[in-house]
Amino acid sequence: MAQHLAKIFGTEEDKVNCPFYLKMGACRHGDRCSRIHNRPILSQTILLQNMYVPPPQQFDANTGQPVPQDEDALQDHFEEFYEDIYEELTTIGGDLEQLRVCENLSDHLTGNVYAKFYEEDDAEKALQKLVGRFYGGRPILAQFCPVT
Repeated sequence: MAQHLAKIFGTEEDKVNCPFYLKMGACRHGDRCSRIHNRPILSQTILLQNMYVPPPQQFDANTGQPVPQDEDALQDHFEEFYEDIYEELTTIGGDLEQLRVCENLSDHLTGNVYAKFYEEDDAEKALQKLVGRFYGGRPILAQFCPVT
């Protein structure tokens, strides 16, 4: 029995633990999910939920159609955000191993920032300093993440 449970842990066959939460640190069902989200009490990775917000899409007033956005301006906007968050995290936390920003159409993943530190202590220090802070007029929703 134990071997069977170990084999299906974190897969779609696991009816107890949410496999998507284990893979992404976020679930489309949120707290209403029927499966368990095993939130880590300590991790090398922190998740900053929906932190990156791209420039809003402009629409033509006459046709209602979206106006094509300048790709260079979009790239510059993203790079400014990335540099800003990278500098802040390394200043308050320590050395980053990886920094990823999600670009996804799903609300629970859009703009998620995953910051993996070399040491758990650095991630804990960064998380403590991010609690209660704002970025771009929006609160920073930071938590430890099971994603490695």
